[in-house]
Amino acid sequence: MLRRVEQRPVTGSADPRVAGLRIAVARLRRELAGYPGEFPDRAVAEDELAALDAMAVSGAPEVPRLRRSLLLIAGSIGSVSALSVAVKGVREAVDLFGEPRR
Repeated sequence: MLRRVEQRPVTGSADPRVAGLRIAVARLRRELAGYPGEFPDRAVAEDELAALDAMAVSGAPEVPRLRRSLLLIAGSIGSVSALSVAVKGVREAVDLFGEPRR
């Protein structure tokens, strides 16, 4: 028997960047949970995704910490191409918190 998992909405923030980050993190978390393969640093990726979500929930994420988490996630997932689109989404969401590019 399948049990329903209650899902919280990931939007509702006054800052659309925060909502975007939460959506991107939720997507990668789902895809990572559904990925059947194992890799050595999977727990690191899961921990950093939880940290990103917590920072987004706080409403005032620190850019250096966001970028550090992103690097740890990308490094821990490595070359798992099945997750690359979702990782890119998180990267793009984190980039929105940085200074405008010239």
